[in-house]
Amino acid sequence: MTDSNHRHSEYPIDSIFLDRWSPRAFTGEAIDVTTLLTMLDAAHWAPSASNLQPWRFVYARRDTADWPSLLAILDESNQIWAKNASALLIVISRTHRITASGERRPSYTHAFDAGAAWYALAMQAHMLGFHAHGMAGIDRDKAIRDLGIPADYRVEAAVAIGRLADKQTLPADLKAREVPSGRKALSEVAFEGRFLGE
Repeated sequence: MTDSNHRHSEYPIDSIFLDRWSPRAFTGEAIDVTTLLTMLDAAHWAPSASNLQPWRFVYARRDTADWPSLLAILDESNQIWAKNASALLIVISRTHRITASGERRPSYTHAFDAGAAWYALAMQAHMLGFHAHGMAGIDRDKAIRDLGIPADYRVEAAVAIGRLADKQTLPADLKAREVPSGRKALSEVAFEGRFLGE
């Protein structure tokens, strides 16, 4: 029963979980490399199965030589607003592991672990006064080609990081969506004893 950021939780969680959200309106200001690496450092301390740490990040800060290539990986609908971010990331996870005996085996939790790392990054960004917006709308084949991602790695998502701007800077169709989103009732996603949902 926490209220913050026009959101309401059913249980007394810390307000930081309600205050973090994924806006699209960014100021376009630069981010220094130390601040960005602080966010990535938080991400790399995320928990992972057998401490395999399968996450990898390729990043670019705006107004640097690598910025255009990362921006071009995003779907056009995401480029419209993400071009005003301070940094872009491509989140990648290693899909296989090599055992002590040299055997190559699937890593079934690679995406789960990469998701934990992305969330740690998003929370650290929030704590530093930035916002992080994850995106599924990307050209994964282009990312593999242009970024030199080897086999045994999967492109998971992209992330735009920036400081919040007024939503009036967005195109009309995005202005209406520029609000912290709600969530399903907890009872729709958490079940005691057996799966009961859709």
